[in-house]
Amino acid sequence: MTVLMEEMGRAVMPGPFLATVLLGGAMILEAGSPAQRQEWLPRIAAGSAKVSLAWTEPDARWDAAGIVATGRETAGGFVLSGAKLFVPDAHVSDALVVAVRTRDGSTMEDGVSLFLVPKDAAGFTVTLLPTIDETCKLCEVKLDNVALPPAALLGEQHRGWPALARVLDRATVALCAEMCGGAQRVPDLTTDYAKIRVAFGRPSGSYQGVKHRAADMLVDVENAKSLTYYAAWTIDEGLTEAPLAVSMAKAYASDAYRKVAGAGIQLHGGVGFTWEHDLLLYFKRAKACEVAFGDTTWHRERVARSMSA
Repeated sequence: MTVLMEEMGRAVMPGPFLATVLLGGAMILEAGSPAQRQEWLPRIAAGSAKVSLAWTEPDARWDAAGIVATGRETAGGFVLSGAKLFVPDAHVSDALVVAVRTRDGSTMEDGVSLFLVPKDAAGFTVTLLPTIDETCKLCEVKLDNVALPPAALLGEQHRGWPALARVLDRATVALCAEMCGGAQRVPDLTTDYAKIRVAFGRPSGSYQGVKHRAADMLVDVENAKSLTYYAAWTIDEGLTEAPLAVSMAKAYASDAYRKVAGAGIQLHGGVGFTWEHDLLLYFKRAKACEVAFGDTTWHRERVARSMSA
């Protein structure tokens, strides 16, 4: 999956793959009942169904404390109320896995429950949001007393956070791989251009200042890839340091992709600043990925907490 996502990032591929496979579908695989898995996973694998994950809210937090939307238990099932923000590809999803708070537990992680909400549920509305990267669609989801049957509960009631955290860590590694693929494509484009762009009678790539910037770009990309593949390995092996490795990869890859995309634009000169050039797509994707699944500051704080624990 890491290799696949890296190639998708290299092509700045649009579409709901990450949302469906690594968020919604992975959540059903991780916490769903046998009946839920049988209903959704074959359709997702066949490409006939799309499912996303809604956990972030207007407070823009990525931890369990950010989940304040509520789920009340009733005689006939559950009623969900609240709002979710920055939900990827919700407007084309057939259902959403929604994280809500069903009780006030002893910790913020305790009391989080997951529900599988179909797109045609009454009181369930999706609004497409304007974003910096129009190839990555984000939506606002409102839950206005959405009534659900007991079968809509995904996993164990009040104990949905551990499964959600595992899925988010895997998806974050996949996003890091996508960033690495995009970041690698930028110096490829830049060095190709530097070989043919003539300035003062010489190719621009022959100047020492350009060479230094290109070398810095390579170092940033290679470091990001090393951290990303290490994080993927810790996830595969089920190691306890996996969350630490994930945050290290995300913090570094976010900075690296933004810096590399910016340097690529600079080294292209005037043509790099045009909207028609492909570099704009990579720069916008870099900015969008930088804040997805937690920005650099949040992940560095997570690293600090993990190392001091």
